[in-house]
Amino acid sequence: MFRLGLIVNPDAGLGGKLGLKGSDGQAEIARSLGASDRSGPRLELFLNHFLNLYRGKFEDISWITSKGRMGTDWIPLGANIGSIIEVHESSGDTTFNDTQNAVKDVIKNGIDLLIYAGGDGTTRDIMAELDKLGCPKKPVIGVPTGVKMYSGSFAASPKAAAEVLSAWMRGDLLVASTEVLDLDEERYRNGDWVVRHYAEAITPSSPRWMQGSKQRVEISGEEEIIEGLADHINEILLNDNTLIIWGSGGTLSTIGEFLGFTLTTLGMDATLGKKIIGMDLDEKGLLEIISLHKGEIIVLLSPMGGQGFLIGRGNLQLSPNVIRKIGIDNILGIVTPAKLLTVRKLRIETGDEDLDSDFALKKYMKVLQGYRTTRVLPVSID
Repeated sequence: MFRLGLIVNPDAGLGGKLGLKGSDGQAEIARSLGASDRSGPRLELFLNHFLNLYRGKFEDISWITSKGRMGTDWIPLGANIGSIIEVHESSGDTTFNDTQNAVKDVIKNGIDLLIYAGGDGTTRDIMAELDKLGCPKKPVIGVPTGVKMYSGSFAASPKAAAEVLSAWMRGDLLVASTEVLDLDEERYRNGDWVVRHYAEAITPSSPRWMQGSKQRVEISGEEEIIEGLADHINEILLNDNTLIIWGSGGTLSTIGEFLGFTLTTLGMDATLGKKIIGMDLDEKGLLEIISLHKGEIIVLLSPMGGQGFLIGRGNLQLSPNVIRKIGIDNILGIVTPAKLLTVRKLRIETGDEDLDSDFALKKYMKVLQGYRTTRVLPVSID
């Protein structure tokens, strides 16, 4: 018999396509700008995949959850996934207090493992409450629904989370400790990149399906490499016919400095020739700039150190609609030798199954690692 906790942060990920850099304290703004739910639908995707995947007896499963937007609203209608036990209820807007109260009520009713849908802020709130309740080593699985998700407690995708849960329930996975990290979003929105370690979480150990925690790769000592990358971009790509969309991160920001651009380190910018024509663009802004350009388009992205995510973490503005307009063959990874030590494959999670399949069919993608020096890395769709 398995008793599984299930909690949803309904506001997680709302700011992604809008370029808000996160959703902490931004849910009302995001919804006023037209943001639609991301967290609940991805939790539903997780449950649907688990339904198709699990080969055990569903009558042996009890889901301990919240009534409403933080739980039952996202359980597939008519699905036989086991018994649903409501121990908490939310109404209206939710805050971190609702998350922690839900955790408290779920834990009091006895669970073997907690599944939650959210981002790094949600993880922090959950781990703080578990610590307060005296059970910081309760196993957790995060269904990734936030904007960044640097913590190692998240699966690579909602479907990967279902794979992890199913394997753990079969007894195929042991548990291990991983880091809970979070970005200071107030400083992030002001251009400062400050990630802190907040706790350790216990989660099923699976290098294939769990994403691991983000590693920050310092570029000190690689100035010549960075300058070479800038020279390559200047000679090959920087012209009045090629629209360049710049992804976020220190590597691309530093390359931009060599080319005379002051880029938004934590957002997405656009240049044409020697001019910046768009800064800190959201999904709508990217679509507008792309639609107005008649020449070549190239997107430069630097994968997340340690995790290897090229798309799906920290760049939700690069939505499926935007990617289709650009074309997947016009996406180029930028990876320095130091980052290559932590990135063995390029992980893609667009949030669109058909588009993910298109990337999977490529099998490999080209990355630029130095002046006129490229290599290919395998594509991973978890």
